[in-house]
Amino acid sequence: MTSQRTSADNQKSAKARTRAKGRIRTKSGRWFWFALGMGGIAMVSGVAGALLAVSWSSTPLQQAQLTAKEAAVFESDRISGNGFKFSQLTRPVHILVMGMSVLPPDVENPPSETNDLGYLPQINSFSGLADVMLLIKFDPETKKIIMLSIPRDTRTEIEGFGLKKINSANVDGGPALTAKTVSNLLGGVGIDRYVRINVLGVSKLIDALGGVTVYVPKDMKYVDESQHLYINLKAGRQHLAGEEALQLLRFRHDELGDIGRIQRQQMVLRALIEQTLNPGTLTRLPDILNTVKDNIDTNLTLEELVALVGFGTKTNRSNMEMLMLPGRFSEKNEYDYSYWIPYRREIRKLMVQNFGLETETEAFEQIVNPARIRVAIQDSTDSDRSDIRPLITALRKAGYRNIFVSKPWSEPLEITNIVAQKGDSTSAESIRNTLGFGEVKVESTGNIASDISIQVGKDWLDNKPFFETEIR
Repeated sequence: MTSQRTSADNQKSAKARTRAKGRIRTKSGRWFWFALGMGGIAMVSGVAGALLAVSWSSTPLQQAQLTAKEAAVFESDRISGNGFKFSQLTRPVHILVMGMSVLPPDVENPPSETNDLGYLPQINSFSGLADVMLLIKFDPETKKIIMLSIPRDTRTEIEGFGLKKINSANVDGGPALTAKTVSNLLGGVGIDRYVRINVLGVSKLIDALGGVTVYVPKDMKYVDESQHLYINLKAGRQHLAGEEALQLLRFRHDELGDIGRIQRQQMVLRALIEQTLNPGTLTRLPDILNTVKDNIDTNLTLEELVALVGFGTKTNRSNMEMLMLPGRFSEKNEYDYSYWIPYRREIRKLMVQNFGLETETEAFEQIVNPARIRVAIQDSTDSDRSDIRPLITALRKAGYRNIFVSKPWSEPLEITNIVAQKGDSTSAESIRNTLGFGEVKVESTGNIASDISIQVGKDWLDNKPFFETEIR
C-alpha cells in the first residue's frame, strides 16, 4: 500500500511539474510573440520615422500641382489603417503606374543646358508621353497583387481630345486625365492613386534594389545617336545593373514591337519582385526612396507607401499575376498610325474576373471548355519536334482541339510553365491537372495568339515515357 501511495504521489508530482512547465512554456511563448510583435511595431515605426525625415528634408513625393477637380478623379478614402495599423491595407487598392520617357521637345521649356549637346538627352520631367502604363491591384481580401499592362499605343477616347494613343493622355492633361482615360477604357474601374516615375529613376531604383538577375531572351543591339541610346546585350541568364536592365526594358525593335517590350517588362518585374521584395526591403525603404525621390511623382502618402510595400513583402509569389490588355495590332492602312486595338468584351470579362468590376447584363462562362481554348506549345529543350507529339496527343485526348506549335522558348527551363496568357488561371490549372506536371503562371509572356502557352521544360523529358506508354 505504501509503495502504491508513493507511486501515486510521484505521478501527481510529475503531472504537476508537467503542468508547471506547460505554464512556463505558454507564458514564455506569449512573451516571445509579444516581443516579436513589439519588435515589428518598432521596425515599422522606425521606417515610418525615417520616411518622414526624408519627406521633411527633401522634395515632397507629389510634384504635380493638381486642381481640386483633378484630385477628385482619384478615390479619397483611406487605404491604410490608423494608429499601430497604419502599415496595413484596409481594402483593395488600384494604383496607376506610369513610366515617363521625356525628351526636350516634349516640354515647352526644356533645360537650357540640353540645347548645345548635339543630341536629345532624357530629362527629368513628368510632362511627356507615358511610355509604360500599369494598373496594379493590391487586394488584402484575396491576398493577391494583379498587374495589368496597357500598351502605350492603345487606341481609345481621351476626353476633350478624341480618339488617340493612350500614352498622350498625360501630355494632354497629366495624371488625372490619364486616370480618367484608363478608367473609361476599363469599364469604369476606380483608381485610387497614381505613381509617375521618370526613366532616369528606373535605373537608380534597380541599382538601389541590388540589380536583377534575368534571362535575356536574345542578343539585343540597337543604336539611336539622336538620343545617345545604346543597347548592346547578349542572350543568356545574367545579373543586370540598372542601366543594363533599362536597355532590356527599352528595346522594342523586333516583330512584336511594343508588345514584346511589355513581355520583357513583365519578366523583369517578376524577377525583381522574387529577388528583392522581402521584409528587408521595408527597412531599406527610406534609403531607396531617398535615391529616387527626385524622379518620382505620386499622390500616395508615405504611410500608404509603407502599407503597399509591406503588403507586397507578405504576398506569396504565386499570388502575383500579370495581365495585358486584350487586343490586336491594327492592320496596315487601317488608320493613319499604328495602334493596339482593344477588344472591349474581353476587357470587360478580364475586369469582372480580376478587378472586381460589377456587371448586371453579362454572365461570363466560368466552365472550362477545352475545345475552345487556344493552346500554344513553346519548347525550351531543343528537342526534335516529334519529341513533343505525345504531349499534343495527350492534350487532344483530353478534348483540346486548337493546339499549335509556336516559336521555341529561348530560356532553358527545368520546370514547364503553363502560362495563362489572358489571365484564365482556371483553364491553365485544368491543363496542369491533365498533364500532371508543370507550374501555372498568370502572365502575358507566352504566344500572344494563345489563351494558354505551354513552355515545355526538362520535366517533360522525365514524363515523356509515361505519355508514350499511354498512347500505345
